[in-house]
Amino acid sequence: MSSATTPYHHGDLKNALIEAAVTLIEEEGVDAVSVRAVAKRVGVSPGAPFRHFESRTALLTAVAEVAMARLAQAIDQALAQAGGQSALTQYMALGRAFLDWAFANPTHFRVISSRALIDFDGSGLAAANHRIRDRMRALLQQALDDGEIRNVTVDDAMLATRALAYGLARMYVDGQMQSWDVEPAQGLQMAHRLLDEQVMRLA
Repeated sequence: MSSATTPYHHGDLKNALIEAAVTLIEEEGVDAVSVRAVAKRVGVSPGAPFRHFESRTALLTAVAEVAMARLAQAIDQALAQAGGQSALTQYMALGRAFLDWAFANPTHFRVISSRALIDFDGSGLAAANHRIRDRMRALLQQALDDGEIRNVTVDDAMLATRALAYGLARMYVDGQMQSWDVEPAQGLQMAHRLLDEQVMRLA
């Protein structure tokens, strides 16, 4: 068990606590996280974090908010790069961005997916999540209007592709791909391919 402290710059305790929580989850699992444990990791008094986080839930919610912000940024970048292409191509780019983020940030994925651990509805997370869903819906509606997809509703298409992307990310993060003869190094490439195929079946 690691007992190393994470130094922080004066005035930036909040971010240091969030980073320490992520490190603690990576090393010992989410059950090891408490406000006091994170305070010890950072090297401050047990009461110091409570100025920023009144509870374990508040701390983990802050971790999830950082995760959501990074996911949104990844999606923004992917859609900017896919700008000018068809709506369906942009939709695939959005899905790939989600997979890239989840595979590269498994701890963030775990926390943001664990609704029992965080205050999803009472924070900005729900609104941020809805903004991503709205972008998905808009792209699929445009694809439908342009004749790129047919014989499927926007809601069904969105749920089916979201379920596949989430399931693939969950399998990778939980280490389940190996049991399906997929090596971790090949997991992201396979996830991209399967998602692309699912989206193309909408056409």
